[in-house]
Amino acid sequence: MNAVTGHVPAEGAERVPPPEGLKRWSTGQKLGLAALPLVGLSAWALAHNSGTAPPAAPPPATVTAASPLVRPITEWDEYSGRFEASRAVEVRPRVSGQIVGVHFRDGAVVRAGQLLFTIDPRPFAAALAEARASVAGARSDLALANAELGRSERLVANGFVSRADIDRLRAKVQAAQAELVAAQARVRARELDMSFTQVRAPITGRVSDRRIDPGNLVGGGATGGEATLLTTINALDPLYFAFDASEALYLKAKRSRAQGAAGAPVEIRLQDETGYRWHGRLDFTDNGLDTRSGTIRLRAVVANAGQFLAPGMFGNLRLSTGAAVPALLVPDAAVTTDQARKLVTVVDGAGNLSPRPVVTGPLIDGLRVIRSGLNPNERVVIAGAQLAMPGMKVKVQPGRIAAVAPPSVAAPASAPPAGAATFATR
Repeated sequence: MNAVTGHVPAEGAERVPPPEGLKRWSTGQKLGLAALPLVGLSAWALAHNSGTAPPAAPPPATVTAASPLVRPITEWDEYSGRFEASRAVEVRPRVSGQIVGVHFRDGAVVRAGQLLFTIDPRPFAAALAEARASVAGARSDLALANAELGRSERLVANGFVSRADIDRLRAKVQAAQAELVAAQARVRARELDMSFTQVRAPITGRVSDRRIDPGNLVGGGATGGEATLLTTINALDPLYFAFDASEALYLKAKRSRAQGAAGAPVEIRLQDETGYRWHGRLDFTDNGLDTRSGTIRLRAVVANAGQFLAPGMFGNLRLSTGAAVPALLVPDAAVTTDQARKLVTVVDGAGNLSPRPVVTGPLIDGLRVIRSGLNPNERVVIAGAQLAMPGMKVKVQPGRIAAVAPPSVAAPASAPPAGAATFATR
């Protein structure tokens, strides 16, 4: 009997000697080696008889898919700039003298014509009285000259007065008339000086603080260069928003409006605001570009009825470049990046996944604009894409894409069509 296989050779058959290494094994080792096939067979039989099945394949992954949201959007270009007063005035005196009264509160809103400062009027009142006295004297001289000319004209016919005397008397009358006109002009000048002792607000707006207190002497002047600065006034409603645009954005906006876009509405947000709550309209574009910076200066008019805005404030402005156009929007989380490409995962009717290269646009309300590469009737995976690989078959759960406008964004003065979305290019 063979110790390894347990086979008993037939009678008369040639016996095969065991391997050399096997000759050194003990009888127990040889019996254990012979029992190995039986142990393996017994284990297989035990597992087969117990009914344990091999592991089953995992179920297909579940993903949520939805068609892209189709909405009209209005494209905007973003700029940075600052608010400016629509009108700004430096208040300076027209006459010199001592300040005897300040009639406003620092930082208050003043109306055009409101009294701000009073300059001591007494020297100007005396000068006005002197001018009026000169008028009375000129009238008296003119009356005397007219009387002398009248008497001489009655005597010239009898030869008692020569023609030369008559000419001299007429010249005297004309000189008296001229002196009267000059005296009357001096009166009007002194009246103006008297009125200039009351410094009034030339425009309606918010006044700054007073730069001169009562009791100080101020210098006046017609040109204002040498006159003392008393205060400043800024008109705050409306305000200007000034900003610079690059040549590329200027050309883009110019061509869009040339193709039929109506108007140029603007929306502005301040540093601490998330929405564009201030609205206005572009009213000025400079007549040329700055060759050093390649930019052009533009200005928008913004209503400021509550006077919350102030000159010098920084803001971000977006300028509409055209009318509302339909666009496809998907959640920004559904867009992935593959090196230099933007991809979305689409699923077909059989539940197969496939990546789709797309060209993306700006972000609006958490949704990304898809400019090209996607059809409105295709389904985009919006959740669960990380559980499946492209090419796999998945179970599709229907979803819905919706955009909610931020609560801080107010409706613009010239709002887009109902249901339209707005965004700023980046």
